[in-house]
Amino acid sequence: MKAVITVIGKDAVGILAKVSTICAENNANVIEVTQSVLQDMFAMIMLVDITGLSSDFPKLQDTLTALGDSLGLKITTLHEDIFNTMHSI
Repeated sequence: MKAVITVIGKDAVGILAKVSTICAENNANVIEVTQSVLQDMFAMIMLVDITGLSSDFPKLQDTLTALGDSLGLKITTLHEDIFNTMHSI
């Protein structure tokens, strides 16, 4: 099973490291990352394997959302099934 994590907001040092740390603490393995900085805006999409998740998925979502709130970022974490359903025609 996989999840898609998106991060949008004002660029700052350490965003990728902080999101990756939470993933590691919950045993979510980062598979792919793409990120861009457009002027001072940061955008990242991260694909993570949640097969071996050490906590439940809603806890991971809540932890990442709280991180985003503390940094002034919008962090969204979607299970791959939800992501695929939302983006299919």
